[in-house]
Amino acid sequence: MENRTWAAVDDYFSSHLIPPDAALDAALRASNDADLPAIAVAPNQGKLLYLLARMARARTILEIGTLGGYSTIWLARALPADGKLITLEAQPRHAAVAKENIDRAGLSGVVDVRVGRALDTLPNLRGEAPFDLVFVDADKPGNPEYFRWALELTRPGSVIIVDNVVRSGAVADRDSDDPAARGVQHMVELMAAEPRVDATAVQTVGVKGYDGLAIALVTG
Repeated sequence: MENRTWAAVDDYFSSHLIPPDAALDAALRASNDADLPAIAVAPNQGKLLYLLARMARARTILEIGTLGGYSTIWLARALPADGKLITLEAQPRHAAVAKENIDRAGLSGVVDVRVGRALDTLPNLRGEAPFDLVFVDADKPGNPEYFRWALELTRPGSVIIVDNVVRSGAVADRDSDDPAARGVQHMVELMAAEPRVDATAVQTVGVKGYDGLAIALVTG
C-alpha cells in the first residue's frame, strides 16, 4: 500500500509540474529497449536536479555515472548556451545508448560522454576543473572516492549531489555488510569530517521506492 501511494503521489506532482517531453520519454524507452538497468532518476527527481543546477547558476557540470543519459539531459538543459557537461560512464554499451539519447535531445554540443572507469578518468579532469556542480550516481562502494574527487574538482560555491544514499534504510545499520551501504556510510563520515563542505541528506519515497540523496555545498 505504501509503495502504491508513493508512486501515485509522484505521478500527481509530475503530471502537474512536469510537462510531457518527447526527448526524455524517448530516452527512457531506448534505455528500456536496450535492457539497461531501470535505475534512472524519476521525472520529479530529474526536475529537481535541473532546478538545483539552475539555482547554482552552474556553467560546468560533472556527472559520475551516465547510464542511459536521462539525468544527463535534465542537467544539461539547465546550462547556459556556453555551458558544458562531462559525464563519465564505465560501460561502453550504456554510453552508446546515452549518446544516442543525448543526440536526440539536441545536446551533443553541450555533453561530453567519456567512457571508462571513473576512478581512471577523474584524474584527467584536473585541467578542466573547477566544476560548478557534481552529480554522483554510480556504484555505491565507490562513493567515498567519488566524493574525494568531487571535492578536488570543485571550488567554493560549488554543489555536490550524491544519489541513492538511504539504501532502503540500510545506511543506518552500523553492522551492515552490504558494500553499497558501507560505501555510503564511509562517504557520509568523510562529509562530516570535512571542513570544506556543509552537507545534509534527505530521505525520499516515490515511484523509485525508499531512498534519498545527499547535498553538499563546498565552502572552502
